[in-house]
Amino acid sequence: TREVHMLPETVDAEARRIEVVWSTGAMVRRRDWLTGKRYDESLSLERAHVDLSRLNGGAPLLNSHGAFDLDKVIGVVERAWIDDGSGEGRAVVRFSERDGVTAIWNDVEAGILRNISVGYQVRSYEITEEDGKPPLWRAVDWQPMELSAVPVGADPDAGFRANEEQTHPCQLIIRASARENEGITLMDEHETIERIEGTPEASQLDDGETLVRTNEPTTPERVQAEERVQAETEPVGNTAVDTTLVAEQAVTAERHRIAGIYEAQGKLGIERAVADGLVARGVSLDEARGVLIDRAAHQDREVETRAQITMGGQDERQTRFSAVEDALLHRFEPGRYQLSDAAREWRGYSLIELARSFLETEGERVRGISRDEIATRALHSTSDFPEILSAVTNKTLRDAYEAAPRTYQPIARRTSASDFKDINRLQLGEAPQLEKVNESGEFKRGSMGEAKERYRVETYGKVMAITRQVIINDDLDAFTRVPSLFGTSAATLESDVVWGIITDNPAMGDGTALFHANHKNLTASGTALDVANLGKARTAMAKQTGLDGKTILNIRPIMLVVPSSLELTAEQLISQNLVPAKSTDVVPGSIRSLSVITEPRLDPASGAVPWYLFASPAAIDTLEYAYLDGQDGVFIETRNGFDVDGIEIKARLDFGAKAIDWRGIHKNPGVA
Repeated sequence: TREVHMLPETVDAEARRIEVVWSTGAMVRRRDWLTGKRYDESLSLERAHVDLSRLNGGAPLLNSHGAFDLDKVIGVVERAWIDDGSGEGRAVVRFSERDGVTAIWNDVEAGILRNISVGYQVRSYEITEEDGKPPLWRAVDWQPMELSAVPVGADPDAGFRANEEQTHPCQLIIRASARENEGITLMDEHETIERIEGTPEASQLDDGETLVRTNEPTTPERVQAEERVQAETEPVGNTAVDTTLVAEQAVTAERHRIAGIYEAQGKLGIERAVADGLVARGVSLDEARGVLIDRAAHQDREVETRAQITMGGQDERQTRFSAVEDALLHRFEPGRYQLSDAAREWRGYSLIELARSFLETEGERVRGISRDEIATRALHSTSDFPEILSAVTNKTLRDAYEAAPRTYQPIARRTSASDFKDINRLQLGEAPQLEKVNESGEFKRGSMGEAKERYRVETYGKVMAITRQVIINDDLDAFTRVPSLFGTSAATLESDVVWGIITDNPAMGDGTALFHANHKNLTASGTALDVANLGKARTAMAKQTGLDGKTILNIRPIMLVVPSSLELTAEQLISQNLVPAKSTDVVPGSIRSLSVITEPRLDPASGAVPWYLFASPAAIDTLEYAYLDGQDGVFIETRNGFDVDGIEIKARLDFGAKAIDWRGIHKNPGVA
């Protein structure tokens, strides 16, 4: 494990998300758990050396590395990447909303809990040895497994190391100068050595001798066996025995036994613990194979045989589908979309090469045919190629839609519509006031006042096409950048609809405009944005009455909404914390607690600049917006083109909005 840290400035309180740095590649001092020797460990952050599949596959966020209890899972890793600018490993984690995790999240949000530890597994170290210095172990094939919130970060010298039951094979590639004649011992009692010469791997290393050392779990039985080998190979009397040769032969035989046992275990699908036990007990390879075969036969008898819904090859097909999708998204925007291991195979393919590959997978002969025919066949075939193009288009469109700013959301209430019929919203009034019961004990009946507002969800859309020319020209922007712009356009349309209600001042259900003197939510003559005028607007909202015209509602604003031209004034006013020279200059806490929302759509073309106060939509109805049920946001549909030679993609948004109640909003027309 290694100590990492959270970035408090990235806290998203509503979604319980925060960004963490899970590695900087810094060097730390370690101790070899096999030999007890000191060494320096460095984690390479080159993209080819780090396997992020576990983190990007939904790795858990744990409480102090608690991996054996579901209650220890306090969140999930949503996304992990290597930051191009800093070279750091970073991730976005989301905390659970369970009651037991809320206290932890509150401390994280408050900046009290900052320490995070990353658990990782190294598959291969590259070891460099220099005289007078500890060896440098550089992890060149490793995988982060989980992230944990911890009270104290991992000790960089010792850390949290796995016990023997959790060990895993690790290849050690030693990069050392060739010193054949200096009497250097290349083997000790805890290591198995294999000399590699003339291999592709060796040719990629520095000049000199290249060795591969495989660590296996040290057990008492293994130590005793090696001691017996050492005793048997010592010279007896005057007999000349090549002890080095005998030792190498014994080690080679033991390595062959261990490798054979694990190979048989993997092929037969037996759990690793069985093979570990056979290795530790020194069981011969033939005997071990017999045990493993018997275990496999026993497992087969216990498996219930039934028809499988998932046909053969489905997993492979889905894996390829996801890999190609990841490769195309990474090519479109490397900083946002991470390249999975499976996607690396496809990263250099052009669109026409992908089309050719998918046609070949379907068994079609494509040798000798033109690029134009390949594109035409791929777009109208039964292969996954058209579906992948659609999936990439949908992904870029949705991501751009989600990222686009929508300032109306804090002041409006979201709901869903089951169909496109009118949505009727009853504006409930106050309950009737209680009256004193006379001596005869008679209770008088009362009724609640109500008013009605009506609106409906409308459909907005546009059709675009991916043609064979796009495939032939390898025009990736046609189904990445263009859909991304459509996503942004859909979010912009939503904002236009909602803020258009404020600027257009439509009539309400009672026939009176939203902002009107009769609704008591409009300042008669515009005034500047300052403490005094904010106080007057706040007072007007507090004095709003129910539908009976008598019951005081005491509505309290929580948001100050201004055009972009008043943004600086509003922020300076709300953030004042200086000690005033006189009491009349004091900015009350109730005003400083207002949240500022800036929206450029509220800026007038000329003349007076208005500003607004909004109550919480949870306290009283103000604005309401709705999506069609099951269609939250923008979506796409695809079909093989008829008017165009390719795929037609239809972007669709079902959306509507309406002002439900005027009493939770107050407008000041402002001054020029």
